[in-house]
Amino acid sequence: VVDDAIVMVENVERHLHEGKSPLQAALDAARELVGPIIAMTITLAAVYTPVAIQGGLTGSLFREFAFTLAGAVIVSGVVALTLSPMMGSKLLRAGDTERGFAGFVNRRFESIRSTYTRLLSGTLKYRPVVLTLWVIVMLLIVPFYLFSQKELAPAEDQGVVFGIVQAAANSTLDQTKLFGNEIYKVFQSFPETDATFQIVFPSGGFAGMVVKPWSERKKSSAELQVEVSAKLSQIAGVRVIPLTPPALPGGGGGLPVDFVIASTAEPQQVVAIANQVVQKAFASGLFMFADTDIKFDQPQAEVVFDRDKLRSEGVDLAQAGRDLSTLLGGNFVNRFSIQGRSYKVIPQVKRSERLTPDQLKDVYVTGAGGKLVPLSTFATLRTTTEPRELKRFQQLNAVRIQGAIPPGVSLDQALRFLEGEARKILPQGYTVDYSGESRQLRTEGGKFLATFLLSAILIYLVLAAQFESFRDPFIILAGSVPLALAGALLFSFLGFTSLNVYSQVGLITLVGLVAKNGILIVQFANHLQETGLGKLGAVVEAATTRLRPILMTTAATVVGHLPLVFAHGPGAGARNSIGIMLVSGMIIGTMFTLFVVPSIYVLVARTHRAGTAVDAEEREPEALADVTPAPV
Repeated sequence: VVDDAIVMVENVERHLHEGKSPLQAALDAARELVGPIIAMTITLAAVYTPVAIQGGLTGSLFREFAFTLAGAVIVSGVVALTLSPMMGSKLLRAGDTERGFAGFVNRRFESIRSTYTRLLSGTLKYRPVVLTLWVIVMLLIVPFYLFSQKELAPAEDQGVVFGIVQAAANSTLDQTKLFGNEIYKVFQSFPETDATFQIVFPSGGFAGMVVKPWSERKKSSAELQVEVSAKLSQIAGVRVIPLTPPALPGGGGGLPVDFVIASTAEPQQVVAIANQVVQKAFASGLFMFADTDIKFDQPQAEVVFDRDKLRSEGVDLAQAGRDLSTLLGGNFVNRFSIQGRSYKVIPQVKRSERLTPDQLKDVYVTGAGGKLVPLSTFATLRTTTEPRELKRFQQLNAVRIQGAIPPGVSLDQALRFLEGEARKILPQGYTVDYSGESRQLRTEGGKFLATFLLSAILIYLVLAAQFESFRDPFIILAGSVPLALAGALLFSFLGFTSLNVYSQVGLITLVGLVAKNGILIVQFANHLQETGLGKLGAVVEAATTRLRPILMTTAATVVGHLPLVFAHGPGAGARNSIGIMLVSGMIIGTMFTLFVVPSIYVLVARTHRAGTAVDAEEREPEALADVTPAPV
């Protein structure tokens, strides 16, 4: 929000150096910058419009951020056009910046400006080389983007490590509790543990360890997750899957990898295909754990009656069924009251006598004349294995491959591996989909390009209306935005950060910030052409004159975001992502913009004469020797 005021105050100072009075310098500076500041303000406000109106997780996270920042930018533009020149006329005086530290800075900047003028004049002599380099850098955006790690959000240390406990399908509560004690001992063996918790049920459970505050430990929760996994894997009888909670809400609350294979085929066939993918996943080394959510491991015992023996024993089939239901079902049949309290009557065989299917043979049922008949005299047991549950996804038989990934492996990398193996293994008629956090990654990641394109179109249309030209917005955006994006994506390509919802918003913000540099150069070059300068001379003088505000606004943005780059602690991942994108993009984008925008301007811009713009059908050669720097 300080960029517009920086540009205005610097321009007032420049007019003061030309010998004008403070009031006249403020008036001339304000008149000169009305157009550029309005264009810069609307551009930065418009870039957030797609972010503010989009749905999904990104919209929910950044809607207030977008509206707040857009409003603040508009207010800062109004302040820069009103309050800043007024204060400049009262507080600035000619000669104040020639003495002391301010004078030292000005003399150093004069040296920088002279060097820049020589370099710019030299690059304009070799415009084809500059434009070729511009095209190469733009093309590098594609591999930088494609080969950057992608994730929904950077991992955050939330101070807890969860453990999903999986037991055998026929486990009892007593068995699982025994293993739960072993899990408790593992969690307590770490000095970083502050508290533990467990929820146990027969077929599994949920456990976790709450670690000490960040300042009281040396290991992150991700490091503890790996160490906990090694110890928990030594517990025989149960499988414990350690994981840390997702950085953003709404991810399903389960394992990060949630890959769905669906088909109209029978569940057994779908499970067999999914197990092949799981084997490939384990062999890849990208997964700490991977498994399917459907398993054919639930033992089932079925009582088969021999009707001939049933009749010979005089047992009624319906009565035998009712007796078994009463003895084994656990349903209450009546109530009785003692001392004003009502209690359920639940007839059931003792637990010690119904632990295994073979014990059913010792059960007696009612026979003829009320006699008790052993079940084993007319019935046999047939055991089968059934799935614990059958699931459907989009009305198809489906199997979910769920997994956990170690630190250093991104969720996008794991999903791309599964997608590649699925293409090789899945027969025709099978489809893949996603659930939980994996679905959000694929959904939100696919929205970025559309949001970015809409932001660029909005900025282009706003600038076209402001400049009353379709060429000038092209010069501004083409000469600055692709170069800044390439600079920012270079650091995600090198692994300093990843492409996530935070870095994507940083890239969109970068478009509005770096476009300001091109606006300052192009608008002033057009103005200088109208005063009689040729196109080449105008763009050199415009770039030289606007060098100082461009460097000042860039320095303000970079320094303001440096704390985000160097942030550390439990929640530093998100701040690092957006900081790295903005700082690297602004530095690299500004350096390129100062040389590329003038070259594109000479090639594309119209020739302006006294308030009119005509196409330059014939470009007269202009000598760079005639170009003189703007007065200081």
